[in-house]
Amino acid sequence: MVEPAHLLGLSLDEVIRFVEELGERPFRGRQLFAALHARRVRSFEAITDLPKAFRAILAERAVASALALEARYVSTDGTRRYLFRTRDGHPVETVFIPEARRDTICFSSQAGCALACDFCLTAQLGLKRSLTAGEIVEQIIHALNDVYGEGTEVPRGTNLVAMGAGEPLLAFESLMKALRVMAEPEGLHIVPRRVTVSTAGIVPRIRQLASIPDRPHLAISLSAPTDELRDRLMPINRRWPLAELMAACRDFQRSLKPGERLTFEYVMLDRVNDSDEQARQLARLLNRHQLRAKVNLIPHNTAEPLPYRSSSTERIASFKSILEAKGIPAFVRRPRGRDIFAACGQLAARHLASPALQTLR
Repeated sequence: MVEPAHLLGLSLDEVIRFVEELGERPFRGRQLFAALHARRVRSFEAITDLPKAFRAILAERAVASALALEARYVSTDGTRRYLFRTRDGHPVETVFIPEARRDTICFSSQAGCALACDFCLTAQLGLKRSLTAGEIVEQIIHALNDVYGEGTEVPRGTNLVAMGAGEPLLAFESLMKALRVMAEPEGLHIVPRRVTVSTAGIVPRIRQLASIPDRPHLAISLSAPTDELRDRLMPINRRWPLAELMAACRDFQRSLKPGERLTFEYVMLDRVNDSDEQARQLARLLNRHQLRAKVNLIPHNTAEPLPYRSSSTERIASFKSILEAKGIPAFVRRPRGRDIFAACGQLAARHLASPALQTLR
C-alpha cells in the first residue's frame, strides 16, 4: 500500500507535479500550495476553491496533517508549548514565544535526541527518529494557527529557531528541505535569514551548511571552555573536540555576511562552568581562533531529575562582564515558559509536569 503524501513537506514545484500526476492542471497545484501554506488550511475539505471531486481524490492520496496534538500549555508570560504525536507514535514538541516586535517559534527536528548532553532533559528520551520535512513545517503552521487562527494574516514577523528536541544537523536533509518549503513566496515566506539553527557541534555538517548560499544563521551550543569539561557535559565533544569545532567555525565564518556574527550558546551551571577563570578561558578560546562571535548566556532551567542548578544572577553578571572586557559581546537570555517546562533544556515530550500543570492545557 502506497503511503499518502504529506503535502506540507513538498515544494511548490513538487505540489504542481503531484497534481499533474492526478490529472489536474498546474494552476490547481498553485491553489493547493497557497491554501496549505499561505492560508494555512488544515484539511482538504476546507479548500473550497478546489473542485469537490478533486478534494475527494486528495483525501485518498495525500494528507495535510501528520501530527496529532496531544497537549497544549500556556505560560503566564504568554509562551505556548505544544506536544504532538507522529503517526508512528513518537513525541514532538514546539514552543511559541511572543515578543514585542516579532514571534519566535522554537521547533523540533527529531523526536528525542541521541547526543546525551548531561544538563538537558530531552537527553533522557534518547533518539526515536528524525522528523520529516512535512513534520517540521507542520509545527510552524500549527503554532501560527493556534495564535492567530487559520486563514488569517500574521500581523508581525516570525523568526524560527531549530532549538527544540533533537540535533538539527543530524536531520540535515529534512531540515534544509523544510526551510526551502517555508521560504516559498507563495507560502509562509519565512526566509532563511529569519531562521537560526542550533547545533551541539556536528563538524562536517557545519562546513556543509557554510556552502549553502541562502542559508540560515548558525548557533553553536558550547557550554564549556575546555575539552575536559565539555567531554563530561556534552559527549559529542569526544567525537569532535574543541580544536576541530573551532576550525569548522573559522571555515563557517568565511560565509558570514557583513555585520553577521557566529553565536555561541553557553548554559550557565552553578559551580560547574561559571567561574571567572572559566569566563577567561572561554574568551581566550574564541579570541585565539579569531572568531567574530557573540555569546548568549543561558541560565540553566532546572528540571527533575537533572542534578544541576542555574548560576546566580551575580555570577552570570560577572561572567558576562569578563567576556565583554575581552572584546566579546555577551547577552543574558531571559528564560521563557519555565512554568510550563518550555524553556531551553526542559523539553522532554513527556507528561513530566505536576498534576497542577496539566490544568494549563
